[in-house]
Amino acid sequence: MKLLERIFETRETGKNGFVLALGGGGGRGLAHLGVLAVLEEHHLRPDAIVGTSIGAMFGAMYAVQPDARVVTAQAMEILTSKLFNSISVPSLEDVDSHGVHSWLSRIATLARQTMLFTRVASDRSIADTDVLLHIASTFSGGESFADAQIPVYVTAVEFPSGECHLFSEHSGISLPSALSASMAIPGVFEPVQINGKQYVDGGVASDLPAREARMVAGSDQLVVAVNVGARPRADMEPGNVYGMIDWSAEIKSLHLRRYSKLYADVLIEPLVSFIQWNDFSEPEREIEKGRMAALEMMPALNEKLGH
Repeated sequence: MKLLERIFETRETGKNGFVLALGGGGGRGLAHLGVLAVLEEHHLRPDAIVGTSIGAMFGAMYAVQPDARVVTAQAMEILTSKLFNSISVPSLEDVDSHGVHSWLSRIATLARQTMLFTRVASDRSIADTDVLLHIASTFSGGESFADAQIPVYVTAVEFPSGECHLFSEHSGISLPSALSASMAIPGVFEPVQINGKQYVDGGVASDLPAREARMVAGSDQLVVAVNVGARPRADMEPGNVYGMIDWSAEIKSLHLRRYSKLYADVLIEPLVSFIQWNDFSEPEREIEKGRMAALEMMPALNEKLGH
């Protein structure tokens, strides 16, 4: 029997409840915190949480300690922590005269680019993967899925087969391991080793885990999905090969999320579409976007819940 089938058969279902699906999106995922706060203010607690990548991280934190203010404070602590800021993702800068005032600076910039190009050609990652596990261990609030007060499920993709997995209390692995796997963006971080297998970011196959939430939910439960995925800007064209690859990935994700939305009874979409995944510079703004989107959907959610 498959894991999802076993979960579906064994978990108890309640009346008029809902399963919350939190999507991936890096810095855009800060909007999840605003959504959680609004649900809490309306005395709505999910029966289970299914998360992908940053959605898995914030979802697990809330599942372990269901207090939106506490989780938001912890998230801010993550953003200012030495662990988080030790993640170094190099950027490619054009070597020209703009902002470069000496021949020595130009040589240094070219050298940095050359080292990055070499690493891209010879390695599978450009950032320290161990930091992911350290962050997950430090901030998740629990070592085991059983520590969660709300059942939590975490997506990850097996490498290199590409199969999408849903980790849970039934999986026999630690919660931090599952979270670090779900956040391991291919090309940025190395695949995470779990029980002799390798896993990468769940967003590769399920950026918005509404389908997985539907499989977890009982027949009398709703699926509430929060989409914080990117959307390419119509007025900006990529200027190089890296930009084209990034654009292609965004388009694939956009269409995958359109398919996933069909599994949601209530869809919350904060206005975060054009924020880059690695932009965590204005957390309060992104959290507020989540609040506004959730407030807009509260009447529909309450109606479907029969409130």
